[in-house]
Amino acid sequence: MGNATSSALSKEILEDLKLSTKFTENELCQWYDNFQKQCPTGRISPEEFEQIYTRFFPESDAKTYAQHVFRSFDTNEDGTLDFKEYIIALHMTSTGKTTRKLEWAFSLFDVDKNGYITKSEVAEICQAIFKLIPKEEQARLPEDENTPEKRSDKLWSFFEKGDNERLAEGEFIKGVIENDDAMRLIHYEPIN
Repeated sequence: MGNATSSALSKEILEDLKLSTKFTENELCQWYDNFQKQCPTGRISPEEFEQIYTRFFPESDAKTYAQHVFRSFDTNEDGTLDFKEYIIALHMTSTGKTTRKLEWAFSLFDVDKNGYITKSEVAEICQAIFKLIPKEEQARLPEDENTPEKRSDKLWSFFEKGDNERLAEGEFIKGVIENDDAMRLIHYEPIN
């Protein structure tokens, strides 16, 4: 019976995830068991994902950001996250290489999924990120970052693009890697 979990998780998906995430077979099987318990249908809906995200940011409004994160993880665009999408997302956002994380961040900012980021898309995601920041932390932000608009303008300025220009993935990754402030502005980490 020790193989019951791995047989429930197809060998093809298991091998694919082992190669693409570097998680062990045992880790993947444990995660699969957990996933099945939490999501008996084998899929996470946008609403369930929002609830999960809200638990991580209880002092904030995480709904909008969760919707964008969900969109970026739903690679087959079926409106749900299956186990494979969930594990790849988890890997990319927690243990993946910086470049892989930035590829994911680009997909988060590419709201219309056309392969480019515009200033309005940066503004939309900065607005969602800003809602994650608790009010008391917002009050301590630098003057040029204390509103979503200011954060968006500051981030866009690092890419040296005009207001109506667009940014390709390589330009985004290069711009963020070359600037610590840009790296900090593309996400939110709670202050402990």
